[in-house]
Amino acid sequence: MLLGIVGAGNVGAAAAFALVMRGVGSRIVIVDKAEALAEAQAEDILHATPVAHPIPVTAGRFADLAGAAIVVIAAGANQKPGETRLQLLDRNAAIFGEIVSAVRAVAPDAILIVATNPVDVMTLVTTRLSGLPPGRVIGTGTVLDTARFRALLAQHLGVSSQSVHAGVVGEHGDSEVLLWSSATVGGTSLAEAAAGLGRPIDGRLREAVDAGVRGAAGRIIAGKGATWFGIGAGIARIAETILDDEKAVLTCSIVEDTVEGVADVALSLPRIVGAGGVSATLPPALDADERSALRRSAEVLKAAAGRWAGR
Repeated sequence: MLLGIVGAGNVGAAAAFALVMRGVGSRIVIVDKAEALAEAQAEDILHATPVAHPIPVTAGRFADLAGAAIVVIAAGANQKPGETRLQLLDRNAAIFGEIVSAVRAVAPDAILIVATNPVDVMTLVTTRLSGLPPGRVIGTGTVLDTARFRALLAQHLGVSSQSVHAGVVGEHGDSEVLLWSSATVGGTSLAEAAAGLGRPIDGRLREAVDAGVRGAAGRIIAGKGATWFGIGAGIARIAETILDDEKAVLTCSIVEDTVEGVADVALSLPRIVGAGGVSATLPPALDADERSALRRSAEVLKAAAGRWAGR
């Protein structure tokens, strides 16, 4: 299956590299208006294929995406230090009109994966511009935030992160919601597992984990200017789930009719992802505080989307 990546910057390149390392797809084409950059990234990643998976990686133009099963949109401006993801909206929304039109012209059946920030609003923008059903335009959303949450809990408990089941929903950003109340470890509630392991979850630990998850992007941006490895791996995981028709549950972003009383908003919830994109949403179990926080997150995103729609 052909996979296209629009945007040869750090995120697009990291996604292509992760796809090669995981063996996802049969061919990868990288498209960027900076053709020399796309060619350099493709050649560099191609040199990894002998020690990973022999997937041809080339640079191309939009026409070379014809017949693509998935197109990842990773083009756009980077988040600046101190800038919120939502402040990127005006800069990145303008870029998408041309990209979405060009992709739809040559790959009308492709599922679109949106990675550009602010990813939830850009997912809504892409859905509107493309005319595709919401389940076929998937934002990376809180896939990475969920991974961060699970990794930090696993580190505290001294267990494998694959044994920790916990999610982050809402905005991929400052208003995201960590679902502590429904977190489990090996089928046991987080509180019971932590107590049994002699590593209880107290208020200080919750604050530290929350800061670790919510503030990760800011710390990384302050240190090296942008994030790319984690989100690249998240993109590859979504693409793998689609191509293998896994029907795996991922916390990704699509447009919803209503979330906690807020209409027409894109945000992350647990989704079943397979060959057709997102086929269903699993409403998470929420306590009162989490439900209130999810509504606030939806309201933040609704307001941001309204600014775009009103331009």
